[in-house]
Amino acid sequence: MRIYEELFIVKPDVPEEEVDQFVEQLRTQLTATGATVDKVEKWGKRRLAYKVDKYREGTYVLLEFTAEADTVKELERRLRVSDMVIKFLTVRIDKTRKRLDKRKKQRDKRAAKRAASAPPQAAVPGAPQSAAHAGEAPAMPGQPKEI
Repeated sequence: MRIYEELFIVKPDVPEEEVDQFVEQLRTQLTATGATVDKVEKWGKRRLAYKVDKYREGTYVLLEFTAEADTVKELERRLRVSDMVIKFLTVRIDKTRKRLDKRKKQRDKRAAKRAASAPPQAAVPGAPQSAAHAGEAPAMPGQPKEI
C-alpha cells in the first residue's frame, strides 16, 4: 500500500452537487477496492494557467488516499473517461513524506544537541561584560578613544 495524491480539475459549468456526487462515487470505488481515503479537499473554482479544452477556469478537487497500484490505474481510467474532468494528476507521496520526516528528525536532533552544548547566558543586557571594562563608558562613534 502506498500513499497517493490525486488532483483533478472539473469543468466550471458543472453544478456543485454533481461534483460532490462524482467525488463520492470515486470515494466508494476506492474503498470498495480496499483503499483508504485520507483526505478530500475541494478548492473551489480557480483560474487555470492556460486554456484547457476552451476553459479558462475550473473546480479543483484534491484526494489523498492509500492504495495499491491497480486501484490507482482504475481511478485514472475513470477520470480519463469522465466528461466533467478536464485534467488530472496523480502523485505518489509516501517517499516524499518519508524523506521529509527523516530530514525533520535530523534537524530536531541537531537543535537538541545545540541547546545541550550551549552554555547558559547569565549576562544581563546593558550590563558590563567583565570587571576590566566596568569603569569605562562606551566610546562614541567618530570620537577618538582616550587612553
